[in-house]
Amino acid sequence: MTLLTQVKQTTTVKQKIMTSALTGVLMTTLGVAAPMVALTQTAQAAPATNLVAAQRLNKLLSNTKSMTANFTQTTKGASNGTFKGSMSVQRPNNFRWETTSPSEQLIVANGSSLWIFDKDLEQATKQSVDNQVGNTPALLLSGDPSKIDKNFKITQPYSTKNYYVLYPKSNSASFKNLSVSFSGGKPVMMVLNDTLGQTTSINFSNIKLNPTINSSLFKFTPPKGVDVINQ
Repeated sequence: MTLLTQVKQTTTVKQKIMTSALTGVLMTTLGVAAPMVALTQTAQAAPATNLVAAQRLNKLLSNTKSMTANFTQTTKGASNGTFKGSMSVQRPNNFRWETTSPSEQLIVANGSSLWIFDKDLEQATKQSVDNQVGNTPALLLSGDPSKIDKNFKITQPYSTKNYYVLYPKSNSASFKNLSVSFSGGKPVMMVLNDTLGQTTSINFSNIKLNPTINSSLFKFTPPKGVDVINQ
């Protein structure tokens, strides 16, 4: 094994560790990316009730059809690292997450399958979306307040501040909580605390809400010569 190969594999392993937590974030991104609708809020800094928080999040969910943005993703904990790239999401259940620096990785989902392509290792992994989603924030895509409240404790810590904190009720969830911050009606940062004690922060920039996205972006065909792994 050459030194270059060792470096590539080490980088890819770190990126895969980050991917496990990231996938849940990705599935959430589309749901919370809606423009902030006009809401009647009190001037007090007290938290909103769980029901009100779920209803407000539902309004956000129902107003977004698609979103594109650049991102910077940083993980701190057992595995530290920062990655940059671009993303596109489109309801229902379509997303594309492309990391370009410091290494290249592509994650594509179209509602039935999810692909993770590591260019450096010439390896593509195919997973069932059902297996990947489980009790993750993907359930938010339903836009149904009753389902959101059933699977997550939805909080809005300060009724005058535009961010939500989600706590999964399932013991099998891969994360402890997820917070989403808005500025100017756009989601600008998401922070996920996973069950491994790691914190993954994602900052969005150049955000475009409800653009027209070519459906081909959510399709993936492994390049010739690439090893394909089915999970």
